[in-house]
Amino acid sequence: MKNKIAFVPFLLAMALGITACNAKNNNGQEETNSAVVDIADIDFAQSESEMFSDRDYEVGYSESDKINIELKGDSISCTSTKVKIEGTKLTIMEEGTYVFSGSLNDGMIIVDAKETDKPQIVLNGVSINSSSNAAIYVKEADKVFVTLEKGSTNTLSNGGTFTNIDAVIFSKADITFNGLGTLKINTAAGHGISGKDDVKVTSGNYKISASSHGIDANDSVRITNASFEIESGKDGIHVENADDSTKGFVYIASGTIKVISTGDGISAGAYMQVADGTIDILAGGGYENGETHTNQGGMPGGMPGSNPGRPGGRAIEDIEETSDDTTSTKGLKATGSILISAGNIKIDSADDAIHSDAYISINGGSFEMASGDDGIHANETLLINAGTINISKCYEGLEALNITINDGDISLVATDDGLNAAGGNDSSGFGGMGGRPDMFGTSSNAAINIAGGKLFINASGDGIDANGTLTISGGYTVVEGPTVGDTATLDYDNSAVITGGTFIGTGASGMAQTFSSSTQGVFAVTTGNCQAGTTITLTDSEGNVVVTHTPQQNFAVAIISTPEMVSGNKYKITVGEASGEFEAN
Repeated sequence: MKNKIAFVPFLLAMALGITACNAKNNNGQEETNSAVVDIADIDFAQSESEMFSDRDYEVGYSESDKINIELKGDSISCTSTKVKIEGTKLTIMEEGTYVFSGSLNDGMIIVDAKETDKPQIVLNGVSINSSSNAAIYVKEADKVFVTLEKGSTNTLSNGGTFTNIDAVIFSKADITFNGLGTLKINTAAGHGISGKDDVKVTSGNYKISASSHGIDANDSVRITNASFEIESGKDGIHVENADDSTKGFVYIASGTIKVISTGDGISAGAYMQVADGTIDILAGGGYENGETHTNQGGMPGGMPGSNPGRPGGRAIEDIEETSDDTTSTKGLKATGSILISAGNIKIDSADDAIHSDAYISINGGSFEMASGDDGIHANETLLINAGTINISKCYEGLEALNITINDGDISLVATDDGLNAAGGNDSSGFGGMGGRPDMFGTSSNAAINIAGGKLFINASGDGIDANGTLTISGGYTVVEGPTVGDTATLDYDNSAVITGGTFIGTGASGMAQTFSSSTQGVFAVTTGNCQAGTTITLTDSEGNVVVTHTPQQNFAVAIISTPEMVSGNKYKITVGEASGEFEAN
């Protein structure tokens, strides 16, 4: 529940007022922030050298030992006894290097070797179509390497139906793709690539068009130094192991990945790690196709409301009417934790742009995102240590039980809350790994900690909604909210403490809260109804400008605090043509 500020009016050309910034508890003592965010120790020990073997990178082979295989439309030519040919079906039975060229109108390559064998398939200008099966089927082997010959273009396709096998490339063993050529995969039914163990890609260019998942794996998908263009009827990349929760992960070391998906862009049943690379995702048609949200507050740009007493909340009956089979349309999604260390990431998604059922840690990178739901959502902890993050459109910007911002440059525009710390699962978007979403409700244990960085919030709901405690100890934070609806620049249940950093907030006055405790000067000022573009300037007793800011939304209240402001010193606040001199509290 919001506690209204007791304003002391000061009349000029417009109404100005100042409030005391130190709220008292029932014992008459100042409140302090006793909640400490428990940032989980996200142990991503994996490095590129651990994810890939030296053999995974090798694209060469011995010319003297290679086995040449010529595909001739309706027949196959090869003299080696290591293969078996049955019409347009060729089976590799032993370890070796097999170089394919030519085309098959309706045929397939099968690997059925010993479980210790590691055969290499080299594609050198190959075109294979299979009317009702996989173009390449790995039935038995320890591991298979598919190498794209330098400068070659290879095409694998399915005619639109599958019998037992549901992918153009289907492997029951570990499979690695590499090379300096191009591989095109097309299917109107099933997956592009499906691996029952690990799928690794260390080089090459891949263009996949699939009616189901572009790449589907049980244990892991690992990518480095490769280029992907994926169009999929379900997820672009999907990894999930129903039998082993430690498997089903995605690891991206480098490369370029472009995904246009009806479902999630990249989905991991366990965890996801992005060390670097360029990722461009359009999921579910983009933010314009997002779930219709509802705001009780009636904010402009908000979406009409259904849950009384909580702007942007969803009524329980709305949740119950949602099908378990609702398609998930998130950008990056993991059931476990997500670690992003670097890279250039662009996401336009109907649901959350980045979503984890556990923890998200962002340690660097550049992000351009638009979302029909949350920009970044973690059910438990969201930790931002660095990075440039721009969320141009979203319902709520950053959402987690605990949000900690240590550094970075963050800018977001939200039709509801800018930052929202609350407990439970995300209810504003649907389609997890099979579970029904729960209400993402309020929690007294929720906390937001801002220790550094630059943060700009343009919100049509609450600017910062802690639902527990808010602590600001550093950084430069700007919050701009609307002047209509049940909204506030700051909204917290327990306490809001500022001990460092600059905070500038504007918005509505009706439900306004200011900091409950501070170790630096704080002003909370009613301004009357000011138009967007009206400049706020704070100067000290010597005329030096301490803060100047021009809000992009209309505002009726301003809250300002900086390390330069000293409690008891006099400062002049100018809002448009009006000004007043006050002592900082």
